[in-house]
Amino acid sequence: MRRILDGVRVLDFSRFLSGPYCSTLLADMGAEVIRVDNPKGEEDRTAGPLTPSGESIWFLTLARNKKAITLDPRSEQGREILKDLVKRCDIVVENFAPNVKKLMGMDYETLAAMNRGVILVSISGFGLSGPYSHRLAFDAVGQAMSGTMSVGGFPGNPPTKASVSYVDFASGTHAALGAVLALYDRAKTGVGQVVDIALVDTAVAITHSFAAEYKTLGLTRPQLGNHAFQSASDVWRSKDGSWFYIALFTNRLFRRMMKLMGREELADEPRFQNDQVRYQNRAVLDPLMAGWVAARTAEQLAKELDGADVPYAHVYSIPEMVNDPHIQARGMLNEVEHPGLGRYPVVGTVVKLSGTPGAIEHRAPLLGEHNEEIYAGLLGYSRDQLAGLKAAGIV
Repeated sequence: MRRILDGVRVLDFSRFLSGPYCSTLLADMGAEVIRVDNPKGEEDRTAGPLTPSGESIWFLTLARNKKAITLDPRSEQGREILKDLVKRCDIVVENFAPNVKKLMGMDYETLAAMNRGVILVSISGFGLSGPYSHRLAFDAVGQAMSGTMSVGGFPGNPPTKASVSYVDFASGTHAALGAVLALYDRAKTGVGQVVDIALVDTAVAITHSFAAEYKTLGLTRPQLGNHAFQSASDVWRSKDGSWFYIALFTNRLFRRMMKLMGREELADEPRFQNDQVRYQNRAVLDPLMAGWVAARTAEQLAKELDGADVPYAHVYSIPEMVNDPHIQARGMLNEVEHPGLGRYPVVGTVVKLSGTPGAIEHRAPLLGEHNEEIYAGLLGYSRDQLAGLKAAGIV
């Protein structure tokens, strides 16, 4: 089946989450993504929970649909090989530390001299400019600096980070979008450019209106636990011990909920007439909701809330999420076969195109698995040349 990025070739030097997620999104849509490892392997291949064979589950889930070669570009011969590769690629993805980018030849000036049309996707903690651009960062640094960690958790508890690396994954998504935008521009100009993605920029963007609330209204969000800011939405426990999140945003949804509870008159009371006052009077409303939810089983709640067209979610455990029929029907968990591990699930493609859909067709590659295909097939090296490069530790 035709993919939207068929014919696009990506050279991927990125590690861990943000960069690899960017290249994963491109690979799912048909781009040929060539991951470049150090000949001895990279740390993200052995980070996090490990399989019995010592491979990272994180890596296996993010390296699907990719090819893998080994290369040390720091030697003179390695730089020549890098040049040959860049000439044949459309996009280069990297998330090296700021002081390593130039050393590795991953700055735009160096790459553009090799290929005028190359697009450099540079992902870093603080970006390529600004007073903190020299600093290192990971996902939680972005969460901390954006202010979201200060409002996370329950009142009186320490600042709390999210349990998922949303800054990394959102940065990878922005990076993939930037790469596609740059491809669109290159189709008109023939010239590549830099896509500069910073984790902290992404984290600040996700805060949405925090800055405006503070600067224009003097509002600083408090810690609220699971309660939503400026609405009555929260998490309550059912009769059989399940937790349910019920979204009570907007007057219309609140009225539906009160009608379902047999308390429709509350929707007309001044203290509950809009989201803001319902938030201010949450201490009054919360016991009413808690009591109503506690009187019903999870099955009863799902049936009644569905029937009333009120948005809700059963707060799943991980096994419950994995086995949910809707998540399975949407193709969000796909099993692939891996040597020594058997079948394991990787998350599916979120962007669903009707004409040129993405797909998960290949497992994560082994270290250097595609050396012969790329070096002999794409670059035209002989097997003796390849053997010599391997013996010298260059590939």
